[in-house]
Amino acid sequence: MEIDSAGPGPVSAWPLYRDRPGWSWRAGVVLVAGIIAVPVLVIIASLAQPFSGTWQHLLDTVLADYVINSLLLMAGVGIGTGLLGVCAAWLTGMCDFPGRRFFGWALLLPMAMPAYIIAYTYTGLLDFTGPVQTALRTNLDLGYGDYWFPEIRSLGGAICMLSLVLYPYVYLLVRVAFVEQSTAVLEASRSLGRGPWQTLFNVALPMARPALAAGISLALMETLADYGTVDYFGVSVFTTGIFRTWYGLGELTTAAQLASFLLVFVFIVLALERSSRRRMRFHQGYTRKHPGRIVLRGWRGASALLVSSTMLIAGFLLPAGQLVSWTARNWQGTVDSAFFHLVQNSFLLAALASACCLIVAVFLAYGKRLYPGKLQESAVRIAAIGYAVPGIVIAVGVLIPFAWLDNRIDAFSRDTFGISTGLLLSGTLAALVFAYVVRFLSVSLQSVESGLTRITPGLDESARSLGLSAGQVLQRVHLPILRGSLLTALLLVFVDVLKELPATLILRPFNFNTLAVRTYELASDERLADAATPALAIVLIGLLPVILLTRSITRGGGSRG
Repeated sequence: MEIDSAGPGPVSAWPLYRDRPGWSWRAGVVLVAGIIAVPVLVIIASLAQPFSGTWQHLLDTVLADYVINSLLLMAGVGIGTGLLGVCAAWLTGMCDFPGRRFFGWALLLPMAMPAYIIAYTYTGLLDFTGPVQTALRTNLDLGYGDYWFPEIRSLGGAICMLSLVLYPYVYLLVRVAFVEQSTAVLEASRSLGRGPWQTLFNVALPMARPALAAGISLALMETLADYGTVDYFGVSVFTTGIFRTWYGLGELTTAAQLASFLLVFVFIVLALERSSRRRMRFHQGYTRKHPGRIVLRGWRGASALLVSSTMLIAGFLLPAGQLVSWTARNWQGTVDSAFFHLVQNSFLLAALASACCLIVAVFLAYGKRLYPGKLQESAVRIAAIGYAVPGIVIAVGVLIPFAWLDNRIDAFSRDTFGISTGLLLSGTLAALVFAYVVRFLSVSLQSVESGLTRITPGLDESARSLGLSAGQVLQRVHLPILRGSLLTALLLVFVDVLKELPATLILRPFNFNTLAVRTYELASDERLADAATPALAIVLIGLLPVILLTRSITRGGGSRG
């Protein structure tokens, strides 16, 4: 490959270490990526298996509910996150009102609140025996059946809960799109007599459509992956159906086939998002000056403050306050040796999974950098698709090949040595950590690849000219430079693993619990106050990546305040 004399191209265009064939790196990248992709491929391949009689039972009873409820849930969350995210992005990015600086980062706090935890807290607040309805009956002297109150445990309730914690995906991307829009275009809109809302809907929002589509797509993929919220609210969707088919009917193959239909929804969301970006072109004239903020004073400023405060209170402060209140009343009965054992299990599992994800991500990203090519690029992209796949689907995809391998090893051991090996892989930490790597590899990979792109290929060539091997260049040159990116990747995966519920619930070893599983178990037994302590621990740890994001926003938008 020839290099343009005008200067180096992008990193991917540099075939580093051209003097060596590098078959070991190339084969290693493809092999590791192929192993990571096995669970997803197994799920897709399950469609080739014969459909059992259970399918007729599902068709006659619940399959239509799974499809309809999943579509309604996606539609509701898409609209909810779009409205909340765009509103927050416009107010904090383009307007000036009292408290704007504070809300610029505070509106990200709901990201630290897992959807199933906010569902538990709002149920405790709004259920028939909760403080809100109890106060209503007491103050108005009402009895059961004398008044109407919205049912929190419903499809509408699930839409509200998911929207409250997922809108930051839209908020982050759309806010950046608004801030980077051309000054001339927005000022031209205002000079033509269009007010702030007309400018938003007719100019700014159409220009930000790629960011809006990407944000909503991320929120919808998280919606399809959710299990704790919909299960607790009794909403029949694909994730709950897969779990019931597996555990209730004992049909692992049918559960895998059901999971493959859920993958169809995921791939449709991905295809729509990419299609929306491919069909449209949004070229903007960038200027040195950012668009002037729309000053909101008087009742307009008060309205902006009220809207922002309501979003923050509903999405974070109210459920977090309820968790703190429950924990304060019950900590003596819940903070014991068993709780610290849960914390230890959760931390060790998250640390092990995040370290494995980082090692695999560094290997794949560096291998692709050394020997770029279509095969390596495709292999890495396929390996990274797991983040778009729900945890419960990955759990099924992991269990099937692990169980097959266990059976083959056991049969060989019986025939050869007359000894049964039992289950060596299924139901072990190895299976669970592998599922985490499949699920969250993309998070580490994006961080590592982002760091590698900032390292000029000339630095690699200089190190090689001094006699260093490819591995030594990685160890002595790249890893020290990538320290910040590696730490970010570790932290993000650590928190994601800590919050992951469905994969942990299915693949965990016998008598092995984590904070997420224990929270789910206690809430399922209607012991919401007891579930507050492990839930609060998850939320507090979940604040770590949010703090990273807020620091990034503060640094990136420092010029604008």
